[in-house]
Amino acid sequence: MWDLASGKLLRSITDAHPPGTAILHIKFTDDPTLAICNDSGGSVFELSFKRVMGVRTCESRCLFSGSKGEVCCIEPLHAKVELRDHPITQYSLLAMASLTKILVIGLKPSLKVWMTFPYGRMDPSSVPLLAWHFVAVQNSVNPMLAFCRGDVVHFLLVKRDDTGAIHVSKQRQLHLHYDLINFTWINSRTAVLLDSVEKLHVIDRQTQEELETIEISEVQLVYNSSHFKSLATGGNVSEALALVGEKACYQSISSCGGQIFYLGTKSVHVMTLRSWRERIDHLLKQERLTDALALAWSFYEGKAKAVVGLSGDTSKRKAVIADRMVEILLHYADRTLKKCPDQGKIQVMEQHFQDVVPVIVDYCLLLQRTDLLFNQIYDKMSENSVAKGIFLECLEPYILSDKLMGITAQVMKDLLLHFQDKNRLENLEACIVHMDITSLDIQQVVLLCWENHLYDAMIYVYNSGMNDFISPMEKLFKVIAPPLSAGKSLTDEQVVMGNKLLVYISCCLAGRAYPLGDIPEDLVPLVKNQVFEFLIRLHSTEGSVDEEVYPYVRTLLHFDTREFLNVLALTFEDFKNDKQAVEYQQRIVDILLKVMVENSDFTPSQVGCLFTFLARQLAKPNNTLFVNRTLFDQVLEFLCSPDDDSRHSERQQVLLELLQAGGIVQFEESRLIQMAEKAEFYQICEFIYERELRYDKIIGCYLHDPVRKEEVFNYIHNILSMPGYSAEEKQLVWQKALEHIEELLLLSPCKAADLVAIHFSEQIESIITNLQDQFLLFQFLRSLLDPREGINQDLIHLPPYITEQFIELLCQYSPDQVLETLKVLEYCRLEETIQITQKHQLHEASSYLLEKKGDVHGAFLVMLERLQSKLLMLTQDDESSAELPMLENIENTLMKTIALCQRNSHNLDQQQREALWFPLLEAMMSPQKLSGSSQCRYSESLKSLTMQVLNNMAAFIALPSILQRILQDPVYGKGKLGEIQGLVLGMLDTFNYEQTLLETTTNLLNHDLHWSLCHLRASVTRGLTPKQDYCCICLQQYKRRQETADEIIVFSCGHLYHSLCLLSKECGTVTKGLMRWMCYKCNSSNKAGKLSETFLELKKGSGTALAQTSSESLLDPQQIQAFDQLCRLNRGTSRLALLTELSRGHGSEKHGLLSISHGDPATSSVFQNENFQLHLAPPPLPED
Repeated sequence: MWDLASGKLLRSITDAHPPGTAILHIKFTDDPTLAICNDSGGSVFELSFKRVMGVRTCESRCLFSGSKGEVCCIEPLHAKVELRDHPITQYSLLAMASLTKILVIGLKPSLKVWMTFPYGRMDPSSVPLLAWHFVAVQNSVNPMLAFCRGDVVHFLLVKRDDTGAIHVSKQRQLHLHYDLINFTWINSRTAVLLDSVEKLHVIDRQTQEELETIEISEVQLVYNSSHFKSLATGGNVSEALALVGEKACYQSISSCGGQIFYLGTKSVHVMTLRSWRERIDHLLKQERLTDALALAWSFYEGKAKAVVGLSGDTSKRKAVIADRMVEILLHYADRTLKKCPDQGKIQVMEQHFQDVVPVIVDYCLLLQRTDLLFNQIYDKMSENSVAKGIFLECLEPYILSDKLMGITAQVMKDLLLHFQDKNRLENLEACIVHMDITSLDIQQVVLLCWENHLYDAMIYVYNSGMNDFISPMEKLFKVIAPPLSAGKSLTDEQVVMGNKLLVYISCCLAGRAYPLGDIPEDLVPLVKNQVFEFLIRLHSTEGSVDEEVYPYVRTLLHFDTREFLNVLALTFEDFKNDKQAVEYQQRIVDILLKVMVENSDFTPSQVGCLFTFLARQLAKPNNTLFVNRTLFDQVLEFLCSPDDDSRHSERQQVLLELLQAGGIVQFEESRLIQMAEKAEFYQICEFIYERELRYDKIIGCYLHDPVRKEEVFNYIHNILSMPGYSAEEKQLVWQKALEHIEELLLLSPCKAADLVAIHFSEQIESIITNLQDQFLLFQFLRSLLDPREGINQDLIHLPPYITEQFIELLCQYSPDQVLETLKVLEYCRLEETIQITQKHQLHEASSYLLEKKGDVHGAFLVMLERLQSKLLMLTQDDESSAELPMLENIENTLMKTIALCQRNSHNLDQQQREALWFPLLEAMMSPQKLSGSSQCRYSESLKSLTMQVLNNMAAFIALPSILQRILQDPVYGKGKLGEIQGLVLGMLDTFNYEQTLLETTTNLLNHDLHWSLCHLRASVTRGLTPKQDYCCICLQQYKRRQETADEIIVFSCGHLYHSLCLLSKECGTVTKGLMRWMCYKCNSSNKAGKLSETFLELKKGSGTALAQTSSESLLDPQQIQAFDQLCRLNRGTSRLALLTELSRGHGSEKHGLLSISHGDPATSSVFQNENFQLHLAPPPLPED
């Protein structure tokens, strides 16, 4: 023990710890007479120094024995001088880290364990670390213990309660991706960690953010491995402690006063945190000015980590940092101008300044140093025109976001000129309306705005700069009033001005500033009064002699009546019911009436807008306006009885809006209905009838209204089907609709039929009876009965005569559609319908009905008669122009007749078929006989059609019969075969073709049948290869059994059985005197119930006869000898033995690492047998 001040040796302590162990740690506590030491045996001792009668003594006490766990790290709690009075210092706390846990004990006033904390699972080579530091948590300063072993740092907060007890609470953990070998506090918020690859990590405790990483391998850190291994005393330490000692460097790292000392093999290194100034200067030296400003601003906001060197209260710290930032900004501005590229494109210079100038402007505004920005910085930037332009443009976003309100007059002037030069007038206007107007030259700005049509900026300057709210309106009125009074259309620019004027008036009357913000509260009443007084002026200030009264109101009404009245309506909403407001309201209403009612130059829509506006105002509960009721009558007359019929829909819509707005109370309803009917305002009538719940009257309104006629069907349907209407109201509507049913049918037969089917199904007969117009009746019945029209036929149940009446009308008005309609009609009487079609000579329809009835011959005769009449017309017609369409007509009729014969020939006998086809053939051949010459112009076409008949009838009538019939014809019986030569040759060609087709088909079928039978015979007679040489049931070899009656059964699956064994398992049944077998194993292994059965079937042609039987009694001695020899040649290892061996080997691998073999492996394993062979054979062929 040395006195460092004098260099004297004070004492030598020989009995502080057991001999044979090395000292790992020795540390003083805050009490200079008390120290703690830790030896390589893992024990901890307390050393108490005393001086009695001038003699220095030392007493040693064991605090922790290494037999209970080896301690390899100790850390007493040290308090700074200013914290020596902290109540927790009286306990002299000591933290100890063993290889398995952490302990916190108190040495005073008596020894006591306050906490034990086990590590849990960790790397045994990692080093236990302990570090104390006082930190401020929740407005109190208490010691915090950081301990770690591996890659997780735990923080424990130690507190003393009022009773004097110590409480230790866990704080958040720090998870790392590297192993630590040292943990050192540098201040209460920052820790420095050293990992196992000698990298320093600076960590912020609260955010757990890694601030910096430094490589210190060049320090060549000294490790304490020799002490932990106790090499000087023989190395008598545990393996666990020696393993930890590989990375131990406790004595090589020490901290004091914010500095950390690292002991290297050749030097000592000191690490310390840079002060905030040094950190900024470090970035400035690297020319990273933007990063330096960002760092300084983080210091200013108090968000920076590991800050050293800032003291005092917040305002003082901010002032110091702000001064340093101002220096950097000025330096930044100078450096930017110096490093500006002198040559090159202007875009390069602009990009250079755009990268820098916004940063300078941003930080000046963040520091609220506009004086610096607009004086020193702006003066520097003005030296370069490009930099000056970029600087001015940078101000725009701050002005628009109201972050920059006050600008010096010189900068403001330059800004206006710059935007004007760049022709960015919209940007200029947006900036002006956000600026403090005191910095502007008002006269200059007003002139600039008016010349460039910047009306928003002009209004803003007048309002904010001079509190003048009237002059802007006068200027705008002077522009838009003359063309409106002259009846001319406005230009787009004038329309924009008019809209701005309306919005401006609305803002002024609502107390809002234009274009944004609010008018000062003390000016709001004054502005409202001024604007109202301006609007209701009798004449303008510079008006001509012949100017009409109230020019401003008149101009706004002409510009946009509806929007102007909306502005007034909003204003009236904001008015409080004071006397002056009421007077203004009444006065403006009187002026509006005077201007619009007494003049004829306003459209009905404009007049209607006024009275709709008035009706809404009068309908309010707190209304104070008075309007003469006769004015509403005048408006009604004006809208309903115009001088001409123009704008009918517009006038009706205006009156409807007026009534809906509450104006109905201003009229006598009977007179209103009378006027509306006279003017044909059916929507008005509907509105009134609906108020009176007279829904039946509304049907007439729809029917008379040419625009909305089609909507009457939906209206009637909704009234009759929707809830909310009384039964009496529905009945009246029902009756009214029935009365107007003919009009509804004329309007839309389909929709009317749909309505009738749903709501008037029981009145259909009376409706049909009352309809006089036969064509209208036809349209109604077609819509009602034709399923293609979409009406649900289940809704209507009509007597058959109505259907027949519909068919009768259909034959009259649309005969072409009769056949298609008959095909889809569901209910009709055939006899009556046939009579109707025959009456109207609709042959195809009659034929269809006769066929449907079952009279095929009658249907054929109808079609045949039709065909013959057309052929007769062809032969008698000499006009060549009609030949082509006539032939097409004949071909069409012939095809339908052939289709009729084909459809029904399948159900007829030979005689009945001949009765159909031969008359048809005769009908086609007769014109050729009558012509008498093959040169007839249509003979080729008729021959072609005749061949079609022959080709089609050949499928139902034998060719000899057809040929015989032709040859028996009296005309051809005289030897004149030339006329039918083509027909006969065509028939013979057809015969040859069909004969060849039949022979080819027969050969193919015979070949397929022969192949199938050969394959089946081969499958049945093929020998089967058994999978084993023993029965699958009794497991005995099949040749060992001596029963003479026992047969061997082999299945196609390869299983072999004795017949008696199969019988014992009930796998054989007798069917039709023949024994049928099924495989026992395949049958029992099919769990799903689909049994794989193979039966013994010895009959020829059976595809399932795959089980073969043999009887041993049928073999002679030579055959038996040959069979035994074959078995010996092909004998291999038993399959059961193979399976047993495989399962045993697999089981030993699965269940353990140690396998026990019984006997010699060469003899115990079948795979080691030299006679072991695999007999591989293809699987049996599947059944076809």
